[in-house]
Amino acid sequence: MPIDVKKALSAELGEGTASYTKDDVILYHLGIGAGDPPTDPNELEYCFEKNLKVLPSFGVIPTFGAMGNLGSLPGLEFDLAMLLHGEQDLELHAPIPPEATITNKAKIVEIWDKGKAALVVLQVSSSDEAGNPLFTNRYSLFLRGEGGFGGEPGPKAGNVAPEREPDGVIERKNLPQQALIYRLSGDKNPLHADPEFAKMGGFDTPISHGLCSYGISCKAIVDEVLGGDVTKVARYTARFAGVSFPGETHVISYWKEGDTILFETKSKERDAKIISNAAIKIRT
Repeated sequence: MPIDVKKALSAELGEGTASYTKDDVILYHLGIGAGDPPTDPNELEYCFEKNLKVLPSFGVIPTFGAMGNLGSLPGLEFDLAMLLHGEQDLELHAPIPPEATITNKAKIVEIWDKGKAALVVLQVSSSDEAGNPLFTNRYSLFLRGEGGFGGEPGPKAGNVAPEREPDGVIERKNLPQQALIYRLSGDKNPLHADPEFAKMGGFDTPISHGLCSYGISCKAIVDEVLGGDVTKVARYTARFAGVSFPGETHVISYWKEGDTILFETKSKERDAKIISNAAIKIRT
């Protein structure tokens, strides 16, 4: 059924609550490679409840359930198997607490016509129990086969890396079992665990989660450029440019541009882009 932009933009996705504990935060951090070496004071702050800090990219985890009704939204009926996660934009309004019950309010804010696909932007605004804003996620989702409805193509990708040598390069080794750990944070798509399912999707082996690479890259920038201070991240935007595989090494090249750090992430083993057009805006 063709997309009805007006109907989809006015449809109600409603709101819901989600709770998480310190154990959930620690599990997420372990899923993106934290804890190596295990006695390092900075790594322990990610993995031990004594002085637990929360990486900004954890903000995608408590909102994951908000996409549950997307496939049956009026004006936006589509095959979930044709959905691809294109970009993630996370805005932090306050430091993320190590445990909380939050309220998520979801809505479709943009729909663009990309020809062979529709690009749908789902916004999820999250607040704490007192109603204070915590973070806002914007999921850019490609719906393959749903384009060509006569809409606008939307803006071009921003956060383009400068044409000069990077100011720094960071390497982070991805564990062979990284996807098996990360999936315990909520995304249990068999594409990331089941070899037979991965083959049906065109991959020789299961692939890593895009949001796992999103977290790995965020942690690398926070640790190596921002001195481990998770509160300095005001916004984090990234485009998923390609897949990564468990066991690969992430190579993060970054450029400092005022209060913004631009970066891209590649697979060292395949010299293939994983994340592009990425930017972290520093809180000043």
